[in-house]
Amino acid sequence: MTKKRNFISVFTMLFVGMILIFSGSCKSDPIAPNTTTYSLKVKDVLGILGTATFTQTSSTVTTIDIMITGATVGTHPAQLCRNSVVEGGIVVLILNPVDASGKSSTTITNMTYNELIAYDGFIKVMKSENEADVILAQGDIGGNVITTTNKSFTMSMIDVYGVSGTALFEKRLNGNTLLTITLIGVLVGDTYPASINLGSIASIGGGPVVKTLVSVNGTTGKSYTNIRTLNSGIAITYDNWLVYDGYINIYQSTVLSDVIICHGNIGSN
Repeated sequence: MTKKRNFISVFTMLFVGMILIFSGSCKSDPIAPNTTTYSLKVKDVLGILGTATFTQTSSTVTTIDIMITGATVGTHPAQLCRNSVVEGGIVVLILNPVDASGKSSTTITNMTYNELIAYDGFIKVMKSENEADVILAQGDIGGNVITTTNKSFTMSMIDVYGVSGTALFEKRLNGNTLLTITLIGVLVGDTYPASINLGSIASIGGGPVVKTLVSVNGTTGKSYTNIRTLNSGIAITYDNWLVYDGYINIYQSTVLSDVIICHGNIGSN
């Protein structure tokens, strides 16, 4: 009887030990938090750069940490806004202000980490509450981040105007397009309307305007347009532009003006 009890005791101990070993082996190491960092670039005050880091601290909590360098003294309001930097947009989240050390940390609970890193938005840091129109640094986040996929087209001179340049199409993570026009030969202080037209520059009589672009600034020689749709409202992606039957016109005064000072084929042309 004693031998039987001893056997049961030993068996029980072995069984319990196996359970403990098995349960211990099933425990996984803690998963490192997901983190995504975005660049904040200088805007109205030279010398200021920064980052915005999104860290998933739980399935429902994300921390946004902003760090900027070269800031002026005091605190600086920060916001997460809808749309891209070049478009501007309404404020979606008011973030904690950046302090005198150049840091800000905000806990977000009404949007998940996955929603935030796919969001159609941007972050900006302003100089102060009283000077909210002075932007220290800003940057696109989520789906608006520019990828390394791009295509550049040549803009050629017309007659005696002496204006030429390039049209750079850049793909965003969400498939939208940032179109940057860079011109040389334009006059400081002037503005030059621009459009994308259907057809090629050889089209007799010119093709109809399908997308009105942001006018080129004569002082910087640049124009930035975020493209989601055509003027008709039809959605168009970066990949669509690569095969599009179109061309770009730069005008001396207004779109549909007879005075075109520069142009270039794009897409399949």
